[in-house]
Amino acid sequence: MATAEEENKAASHPAYYEMILGAITELGEKDGSSKLAISKQIEATYGDRLPEDHSAVLSESLAKLKESGKLLFVNNNYLKPDTDAQPRRGRGRPPKPKPDVPEGPELQSTKQRSLPAKENKPVSASSGKKRGRPPKGSNTNGDSAPEIAGITPTGPKRGRGRPPKVSSSTEVSVE
Repeated sequence: MATAEEENKAASHPAYYEMILGAITELGEKDGSSKLAISKQIEATYGDRLPEDHSAVLSESLAKLKESGKLLFVNNNYLKPDTDAQPRRGRGRPPKPKPDVPEGPELQSTKQRSLPAKENKPVSASSGKKRGRPPKGSNTNGDSAPEIAGITPTGPKRGRGRPPKVSSSTEVSVE
């Protein structure tokens, strides 16, 4: 259990947020204050009322304030952000603004209303052909294979890919 003296020490100094901002204000450096300068200023002001793990708590508090945007961290120095400066945006492109949806009784859930039946429009019967590219296997002419310059292919069917290299055999006569 904590003694009354330890509880008194913990409650005798303000929150670290207030101490850090006060130290930065008192130091008044235009380029910001370093962590060491802030720590020394807090120790000089609050002295023996600080906890033993003051440096660890100070580091955590500075990191939290930096992440939340209440302090800026530039060149290893901590600065108070300008009051008239715009807040930092998040990473990435901002989302598009959503259109205003009028609120009123005409809005119904999609489950209650039914969509009108679609009318199928007949394909133009004048050409007698289907739309689009015909399937690969069917020919409109009825020929089994296309003729290229009047020559019909004969012989064995060629396989896929590049044919193997023909090795030339050189005959060596042994005498």
